[in-house]
Amino acid sequence: MHRLFVALRPPPAIRDTLTDVMDGVAPARWQDDEQLHLTVRFIGSVDRPVAEDVALALSSLSAPAPTVALSGVGRFDQRGQTGALWASVTPHDALAALHRKVDQAMIRVGLEPEHRAFLPHITLARLSRGAGAEAEVAAWLARHAALSSQPFALTHLILYESHLGHAGAAYEPIARWPLE
Repeated sequence: MHRLFVALRPPPAIRDTLTDVMDGVAPARWQDDEQLHLTVRFIGSVDRPVAEDVALALSSLSAPAPTVALSGVGRFDQRGQTGALWASVTPHDALAALHRKVDQAMIRVGLEPEHRAFLPHITLARLSRGAGAEAEVAAWLARHAALSSQPFALTHLILYESHLGHAGAAYEPIARWPLE
């Protein structure tokens, strides 16, 4: 089985900016440079023929390259515990339109539509349940609330395979297609 997702990769200067804010929460598992991406659509585990259909569907997708900027930070909360820290990107309109196109292409392949709300972000860190770092998280959120950047283009749609291991996930780019 192949665990797949579709994403956009920020340019090196933006990844450097993100790396600069990755500290100050001791139990956080910070992403490395190779893991920094903006997920457009999580696909999940599929067999090889479906993975090939996914790649074929994505190869024929036509969409403009979204231009966005970093605009603050946030967290995903699970029952009062922080599960992830992330950087926001705006504006959302072009990203949401791309998400809809990718989702429709995946539905045509035979996959279920995406049921989760789409919130464009770049995950910076993951925290285990019960990490007990809520004070550190609050301080980190306050310290980096004004995170921002100049606008940048997300020029390629990338199909990744996620390999889960003891140290976390490793993401392997399988294919990439230029956006207009």
